[in-house]
Amino acid sequence: MRLISALLSRLHRIDSIESRCERIQEALGRIEARQLRAVSLPSTQEAEFRVFSQWGEDGIIQWLVHLVPIARRVFVEFGVQDYQEANTRFLLVNDGWSGLIMDGDENYINRIRSSDLYWRYNLKAQSAFVTRENINELLLASGMSGDIGLLSIDIDGNDYWVWEAIEAVSPRIVVSEYNARFGFERPVTIPYEPNFVRSRAHYSSIYYGASLLALERLGARKGYALVGCNSAGNNAFFVRSDCLPEQLRALSAREAFAPSQFRESRDQQSQLQFLSPEQERSVLESLPLVNVEG
Repeated sequence: MRLISALLSRLHRIDSIESRCERIQEALGRIEARQLRAVSLPSTQEAEFRVFSQWGEDGIIQWLVHLVPIARRVFVEFGVQDYQEANTRFLLVNDGWSGLIMDGDENYINRIRSSDLYWRYNLKAQSAFVTRENINELLLASGMSGDIGLLSIDIDGNDYWVWEAIEAVSPRIVVSEYNARFGFERPVTIPYEPNFVRSRAHYSSIYYGASLLALERLGARKGYALVGCNSAGNNAFFVRSDCLPEQLRALSAREAFAPSQFRESRDQQSQLQFLSPEQERSVLESLPLVNVEG
């Protein structure tokens, strides 16, 4: 009994330390966000800072929501895993936004629903494997429709096809993952496969998503301007053209492109290979892509 009591006490202290660390993260993020509002910045990358996002997306999003008029402070994000790293969490806890998050792994969603975050904030968490066939139904079933503030897409696969299919919501800001290994000169994406999982599609785990040019052209067809990318070279930021402020301008894929700064390719034994960008591109050369030009 004493051992169990000691273990429980230690777990309680760990939870307390983690909670305090999160509060410090949030406080530092608030300071960064206030500083952004006081300066004029030349690009999305100059706005970067990280609180809960994987890279510098928190700062870019804070900068954009300060510039872009937002009528409804509502977000949708899918591909969140356990929501420890996410593009919308700082909007939730710092700015009082509400939203819907989705992930295909029910264990992740159950973990979110059992956390303090779920009762402290106006958040819906849905377990769903998102496809272009079900995305609108999922949004409408969760009460998401019409004009919303932000949509974040990161599903490591059918990102292009799912964004193309979305009609239920009209976000003012869209954050979409792109695969920098495809470069900025070809409008290409992986062929659509409803059950696509990147680790099963190819052992390298770098065969997924779409090129920045493909997303730029899709955005233009849907009424969005590409306004920049993060410096890590994996997320692109779009603003709905009717909401584009004078401080921002539409960029071409060539102007906005940032090469990938991380190496995640794996060998056939699932071990990291640390390949160069040139070596990664050679891995992808023989794999099928869809040209979505026009």
